[in-house]
Amino acid sequence: MDLVYFAWVRERIGLPREQVETQAATVTDLVAELRGREERYAAAFADLSALRVALDQELSEFDAPLAGVREVAFFPPMTGG
Repeated sequence: MDLVYFAWVRERIGLPREQVETQAATVTDLVAELRGREERYAAAFADLSALRVALDQELSEFDAPLAGVREVAFFPPMTGG
């Protein structure tokens, strides 16, 4: 599965994207796995209310299932202007 990070999420993790193998059933499960990796992931995913997620380029929720998903993107909420 491809993970893509944008804005300050990318800055905290230090990578724009990576490939992972996971047994996570939902996005929340995936985040829990990532938090357990290293402090930089724990910092990036400390407050899920400050994040949005897209599955295969469609905005989704953190309780969404990951079955069949090829790409998960994490980014902060965007504001219009």
